[in-house]
Amino acid sequence: MRWDALFDDMEAQLASVDRLEVEAEIAERSRADVAGVELADRLRGSFGLRVGVHLASGSVFDGTLSHVGAESLVLSDPYHQVLIPYAAVSRYQGLGRLAVAEPSSVRRKLGLASALRGLARDRTGLSVFLIGGAEGVAGLSGVIDRVGRDYFDLAVTRPGEARRAANVSQLATVPFASLGALRSLRGAEL
Repeated sequence: MRWDALFDDMEAQLASVDRLEVEAEIAERSRADVAGVELADRLRGSFGLRVGVHLASGSVFDGTLSHVGAESLVLSDPYHQVLIPYAAVSRYQGLGRLAVAEPSSVRRKLGLASALRGLARDRTGLSVFLIGGAEGVAGLSGVIDRVGRDYFDLAVTRPGEARRAANVSQLATVPFASLGALRSLRGAEL
């Protein structure tokens, strides 16, 4: 009887050590998996959720995550859509834990310049928030005239005015590195 108890105790100890080793291996693999997850994958996993995006400039945008690109995202609310380059963001609120890799190699290559060219083509009226600008205040309003490799030209107009030669007060060249966000009315899809 005593031998049975001794062997049962030894067997339980070995099983406990085996279980701890398996749990430690699972935890290590989980940490390694998380270490390989990119932020864009987390954002894609949060598609459709309501998130808050805090810019380095202090501006905060809140809305439903409606697009996740290679270099930027789009938030939608009932009245506006906001395109935000990842480089302008200091933190996010409300992201889910799910990560989803981009399955399309073509979409992985479409960056901020591609999105801006689409806005220029559609002559979308925009409010431009600049990094270093006053918190929550659009620095410029107008229509994108053309897009270069790392900048865009904005025909500056008063908010709500159509882009006509007589309405353009200046042509502002904005480096991508200075762009905090672009906001358009909801009807003008981003």
